[in-house]
Amino acid sequence: MLRVLLLISLVIIIGGSIFAFIHFKSSSDKTQTDSVVDKVKDLIPSGSEAEKRGKSLSNGHCEGMEKPKLGTLPMNYDDFSMIIPYGAVIGDHVIPIDHQYFSPTIFRSPRDTYEVRAMADAKLVAVEPRKKPDYTEYRMVFSMSCRLFYYYDLVTSLSPDIQKVTGDPDDKSYKRDVNIPVKEGQLIGRIGGQTLDFAVWDTEKVLSGFLDPKQYEAERWKIHTVDPLDYYTEKLKNQALSKYLRTIEPRSGKIDYDIDGRLIGNWFLEGSKGYEGTKSISLENYSQTHLAIIPDHLDPATYIASFGNYGGLFKQLVIVSPQIDPKDVSMESGLVKYGLDEYNFETPDGEMWTGITFAQNLRVRLRGTTHACVLYQLIEKRKLKMEAFPSTPCSKVLSFTSEAKMYYR
Repeated sequence: MLRVLLLISLVIIIGGSIFAFIHFKSSSDKTQTDSVVDKVKDLIPSGSEAEKRGKSLSNGHCEGMEKPKLGTLPMNYDDFSMIIPYGAVIGDHVIPIDHQYFSPTIFRSPRDTYEVRAMADAKLVAVEPRKKPDYTEYRMVFSMSCRLFYYYDLVTSLSPDIQKVTGDPDDKSYKRDVNIPVKEGQLIGRIGGQTLDFAVWDTEKVLSGFLDPKQYEAERWKIHTVDPLDYYTEKLKNQALSKYLRTIEPRSGKIDYDIDGRLIGNWFLEGSKGYEGTKSISLENYSQTHLAIIPDHLDPATYIASFGNYGGLFKQLVIVSPQIDPKDVSMESGLVKYGLDEYNFETPDGEMWTGITFAQNLRVRLRGTTHACVLYQLIEKRKLKMEAFPSTPCSKVLSFTSEAKMYYR
């Protein structure tokens, strides 16, 4: 009995800060303090940290730690043509995108053409409006428990019963923080003219391919993004897979590629605050400080160099025939030079893919310009020097200039 009381006291003394320390501390940097943490870790009730994360993501509304299956498609089966996997990079989405896209059957349909429904019994805990000049769209977070969540974004209108709770987004009294029970299959809104964003989060899981999870605090759900297929009923899994673009495992895609001491993965401009960016740029352009070198989401045999600042632009280009694979580039590799090319996708029969119709086994097709070059050099295990040379072939690039930038992770 005395031993139990002593152990309880130890947990209380160390307090909540120990949870964050256990979660974020790098396994490659063990210290004497770590060994103490490891011993105390076993005394913490299972699921406590996950519950804490769940409370944060749900504005305190989540309950329980169960993980029931999702059983219903967010859109009627015939209303969407395909599911685009996690991990795309495009425009200001410089690092791999942490959600899938359900693409409407008629992509350029009028707004509110298609119904959007709840995928499982849950609590709707957040309805964030995004104001545009001519319309409003919504981001919706559903809590199935303190462990399991799913969310939608780009919903073009809310169902009347949900709108009644939130109120008018043009009104200052609009309610973002809600606690609305929803049933599987319940109509929660509509969409049209754009894709429906979707992802599943499991707060007991932390993606291992983000070397420093603290860098993603600005979007703290990102590190908990999991494969939806693992949380579907068998029926739903089969329905979804029939419209998956990606044919390579993991079928749902991947967003975390960091390898310590290697080039591959996500990087952030030195002096910035990780994913959040810096105060010197606008909120809309926070990703100007991002950089990524990652496999393509549909054709992972091909590497994409994704830039937050490529001559002042957001840009994604193919690394052409790399002599050394980015996952093998280390400090010992020294200066690495890659040619870059524009690209699109082609179907197995060689036709250019339009991006709005269903197809599988898609492959990157180079445009054949090879007009650009990029230099990378790992200065330290988590410090990278980079300089891009738009419109300059690698044969004319010899070394870094004063325009080179330093990145970290």
